[in-house]
Amino acid sequence: MHPFRKAVENGDLDAVASLLADDVVFTSPVAYKPYPGKAITAAILRGVLRVFEDFTYICEIANPDGRDHAFVFTATVAGKQIQGCDFLHFDDDGKIDEFTVMVRPLSAAQALSEAMGAQFEQIAREAAEQ
Repeated sequence: MHPFRKAVENGDLDAVASLLADDVVFTSPVAYKPYPGKAITAAILRGVLRVFEDFTYICEIANPDGRDHAFVFTATVAGKQIQGCDFLHFDDDGKIDEFTVMVRPLSAAQALSEAMGAQFEQIAREAAEQ
């Protein structure tokens, strides 16, 4: 099992943050612009884990050189079943420098957008504290 997946499944947010490059770029499934930087990315991931219920990775796919991974997941958000995939790219130091999330169906993506919108003040505060 990949260390990222293990950290997420164990709820070890410090371990997740330690895997992020300082210049990581997070691309949200519901926001237009990407979020650059480790502090905001770690804060967003903490927010996501607060709004997701029953989060489970169901599949892990990696390219042969290990620099690109796809982690397929399921969860519930605001009563809606969601399916998604975390696409991660790792830099030369083995840190995540690109983190892209895609989700479906639309009704669940909308529920995620609303739930994360409600979290964003706390996310911004957490990012500023790092």
